[in-house]
Amino acid sequence: MTLDVWLLLGAVIVIAAIAFVRIAHRSGLPSLLLFLGFGLILGESGFGIPFDSPQVAQQIGLTALAVILAEGGLTTNWSHVRRSVPLALVLATVGVTVSIVVLAFVVEGLFGLDRSTALILGAVLASTDAAAVFSVLRRLPLPSRLAGVLEAESGFNDAPTVIAVVLLSGASSSSATVGTFLLETSVELIIGAAVGLAVGPAGAYALRRVALPASGLYPIAVLALTFVSYGGAVLLHGSGFLAVYLTALILGNSRLPHRAATRGFAEGSAWLAQIGLFVMLGMLASPDEMPEAIVPGLITGTVLVLLARPLSVVVSSFIAWAARLGRVSWRDQAFLSWAGLRGAIPIVLATIPWASGVEGSKEIFNQVFVIVIVFTLLQGPTLPLAARLLGVRAPGEAHELEVESAPLEELKADLLQVKIPAGSRLHGVEIFELRLPAGAAVTLVVRDGKSFVPGGSTRVRVDDQLLLVTTAACRDQVERRLRAVSRSGKLAGWYGERGLE
Repeated sequence: MTLDVWLLLGAVIVIAAIAFVRIAHRSGLPSLLLFLGFGLILGESGFGIPFDSPQVAQQIGLTALAVILAEGGLTTNWSHVRRSVPLALVLATVGVTVSIVVLAFVVEGLFGLDRSTALILGAVLASTDAAAVFSVLRRLPLPSRLAGVLEAESGFNDAPTVIAVVLLSGASSSSATVGTFLLETSVELIIGAAVGLAVGPAGAYALRRVALPASGLYPIAVLALTFVSYGGAVLLHGSGFLAVYLTALILGNSRLPHRAATRGFAEGSAWLAQIGLFVMLGMLASPDEMPEAIVPGLITGTVLVLLARPLSVVVSSFIAWAARLGRVSWRDQAFLSWAGLRGAIPIVLATIPWASGVEGSKEIFNQVFVIVIVFTLLQGPTLPLAARLLGVRAPGEAHELEVESAPLEELKADLLQVKIPAGSRLHGVEIFELRLPAGAAVTLVVRDGKSFVPGGSTRVRVDDQLLLVTTAACRDQVERRLRAVSRSGKLAGWYGERGLE
């Protein structure tokens, strides 16, 4: 086929996938299931488009996962997950190790697998999927600490699982010791963390001080910086996934110009990466080989969901409690166990031993494919019910304010665009009651598509967009005051509301 035909086919696939997202949203299913199904239809057993290269799938898959992780970091609110990070790190390290060992021990006894193959299968299935977790959990009204644990864990645990799968696949026929394995894993994680913690602040510093000629360049620069971090870490033999997530987390929570535009660009890039990734993995799968993987896949998935994942959560929670990082209630532990969603990441990881020629790796891929489809179909739609039965749902809250800024370099000031969300206590407040600092003023109100200059007695309404000009020195004070009034009304100070993120 010519390039024009491929472009047309790609555009049709993307448009169809977007329509599938709407179907998935209405049904409560993670969209990855529909994308995988679409890939199966396009593959050799459907329309006959050939794709059977695990090596190509591995490279494309790892790149797409980097984009998805970058979006996860850029859209994660640090103030929401900060208290959850210690437990998330324990889950992403100790929890991953417990899950690998428990699952490998059980499947080795049940199916008679050799130890190296069993460990590879355990490592492939140890990681929760960032895309699946982000898409499902951000629609659930969970307490911030619980949601933060799941969100941070899904961002952090990709790095150790990728390292584990690569090392196990390469050492399956060697005499590598446990000590060597742990040492190599630790070194890669340390290098990846160091690169991410270096590139993130440096990139934020540069972007705050460089006035680019077009606002559309800022999102591109931010995403490019995350890949500088990824590539730099890989070249230094570190974890590129940990580096890209930390860099994105730092950049996403820095005071950068055009943050809303950057977030939108990152989300669009991640959706495109997800669509391409899931459709490709569906095309790689062979439906005629799946029946043989159904029974072992269901057994392995049941062990994972009902034994390995709960044990990893219990052990991690105990370690967090013993280290005085905070107590995790049994209700939260039960929900964390059930919400460990698997998605594209295990399928991508299953291509690594397959591409390396590990014996039995194609069977591992087929089992993982079955597990992802069946248990995502089972767990994803039931998460709201599980949250309600366990009593871990949070009461409804007004949406956070969305604040966008553009640099006014010559004035050393910022132009803030504030949209009043539904449920905000800003509704009905008069402009003078905002009591903004002397260096700030509401210069324009956009209401029902029309703009006007407000007076002191103008009342703010839901869905209004306010344009504020503020000096850089008092910008933080302005944002805190707006958040405080949005949450508690014009008497927010009397209620002790300070508008902190």
